[in-house]
Amino acid sequence: MSPKTAPPAVPASPAFEPLPVVDGLAACCTSLLDCCVSDEAATLAARAFKALSDPARLRLFATIACSDTGEACVCDLVDTIDLTQPTVSHHLKVLVEAGLLQRERRGSWAYFRVRDDAVRDLAAILRA
Repeated sequence: MSPKTAPPAVPASPAFEPLPVVDGLAACCTSLLDCCVSDEAATLAARAFKALSDPARLRLFATIACSDTGEACVCDLVDTIDLTQPTVSHHLKVLVEAGLLQRERRGSWAYFRVRDDAVRDLAAILRA
């Protein structure tokens, strides 16, 4: 048998002093009440994100944003997604009403382009 060794001595607990009480959170934390997004901006952003939450609308939005000319005609968009023309038109209308796309009529066709200011505003909210 090996000789028993004494366990290491446990250091005495240090004396703790009570922490000072501060008035409010300003002394140590930034206030969460100083939100960087206004109610109006949050409402507009929520409407845009809600519009983009539908997979078909997100695909249509991305298709328009990635087009070589920066715009797309409804007639071309119908061929890119497995939906009927009336359904595509409905989704595009929702994106226009959400402020994400602008619509321009040329003859009997409607052309859509991404509103750069809307995308910039949404990006700013996400970075804030």
